[in-house]
Amino acid sequence: MSERHSRLAAHVSALGSATVLCLGDIMLDRFVSGSVDRISPEAPIPVLRVLRETSMLGGAGNVVRNLVGLKARALFLSTVGDDTAGREIADMLGNLPLVTPMLEVETARQTGIKIRYLAGSQQLLRADRETVLDIAPERAASLLAGIAAHITQCQAMILSDYGKGVLTNDVIRSSIDLANAAGLPVVVDPKGRDYSIYRGATVVTPNRKELHEATGLPTQTDADVITAARHLIDTCGITNVLATRSQDGMTLVQSDGTVTHLPAEAREVFDVSGAGDTVVATLAAALACGAPLAEAAEVSNIAAGIVVGKVGTAAVTAHEVIETLHHQDLESSDAKILDRNRAAEQAELWRRRGQTVGFTNGCFDLLHPGHLALLRQARSACDRLVVGLNSDASVKRLKGETRPVQTEAARAAVLAALQMVDAVVVFGEDTPYDLICTLRPDVLVKGADYTVETVVGADVVMGYGGRVVLAQLEPGQSTTNTIRRMNGQG
Repeated sequence: MSERHSRLAAHVSALGSATVLCLGDIMLDRFVSGSVDRISPEAPIPVLRVLRETSMLGGAGNVVRNLVGLKARALFLSTVGDDTAGREIADMLGNLPLVTPMLEVETARQTGIKIRYLAGSQQLLRADRETVLDIAPERAASLLAGIAAHITQCQAMILSDYGKGVLTNDVIRSSIDLANAAGLPVVVDPKGRDYSIYRGATVVTPNRKELHEATGLPTQTDADVITAARHLIDTCGITNVLATRSQDGMTLVQSDGTVTHLPAEAREVFDVSGAGDTVVATLAAALACGAPLAEAAEVSNIAAGIVVGKVGTAAVTAHEVIETLHHQDLESSDAKILDRNRAAEQAELWRRRGQTVGFTNGCFDLLHPGHLALLRQARSACDRLVVGLNSDASVKRLKGETRPVQTEAARAAVLAALQMVDAVVVFGEDTPYDLICTLRPDVLVKGADYTVETVVGADVVMGYGGRVVLAQLEPGQSTTNTIRRMNGQG
């Protein structure tokens, strides 16, 4: 695994040590699924033949489900009505491991229910039943008392604001003050147009539409999003903004001026329902474990990419995030295998960034410790290492009819998987002279069984001011000797 992915995976593995306090609007998500085979004779609408009905926690409850999937502990506070849906929510929360629910019951309130009607993965209709009204002052006081009593057990706070009335202005203000006093990062999934109510929050996570509505500024381009996010930071007293931008990924704008663009991770989007819940849950849990904000945002971006590939308000698991990191490493290995023109473009790009480009070459048939020693020494002599790999045909000409043992595709894949290798280029000539002329490496590396005068391409590299490095060889290590030992000949 790459060094960067190793750090991210370590943050994910540490999430089990986090306890996150989550406060917000909870509701019940119902899914009525079936098939559509005909249009109604009564009206031009599809007739859904119902096959299955399921219910799950929605709103801030989905944030909690995501925390549980990530193996983090959750202290959850909210308000429900004195009704069947409220009791169903209480039962669901009670059955979740790692969750301590603290629900306030308000008799005059109707517990929110969102009913989604689906044919296959296609959503046909959503019907909502809910009360959109600030909770009573005594309910707010009870929630705040619960936070004050338990905040020392937590390492981060989430405010999941769906605008249904649990997060009144007083509750928001007092919650953030309590978290700041305790030294907890506060992650807010915001609602409405006035973000000054979230003053003191560590990070808010508006989507593109919410960011536009809160600032009145355009949010179409990268520059637009950065300008709008900085406006929130400057005018609302928020420390950082993580703007979620659907197919354009995410943009993290920090109060110190740092901007990080995170590309969308989803391969296929089935349902974006609840993706924002996944972002805030993952971000807060990672911050609770001490992850830097930029890396916590990167982990949450990966988690969001996973969850939008599921149907319905879904949760992500720590295992899925780590598995995705492994898959990305494999894909990035494939991306290292370049043709010579693309490699030359990449080498020039590295040089423009002030990085030195190194080059070495060989057959690399049956990778052994001698190869690894050469590659390590080559990589230590430069910032970026390109490996020239003899094609199958050229290996056969150089080594005989029984070689190579592995195909050029297999050999390239193995080399590309090595962290010390930045690019692999297969060449068909007997020597890499033409390839060296194309790449123009700053450093040319070959084994110490050569002299500088006999290294192919040394005259070219030294002619434009580059240098030649002779790497120390591992005694007795060669592919020929390895094959002999495999055949019982030594």
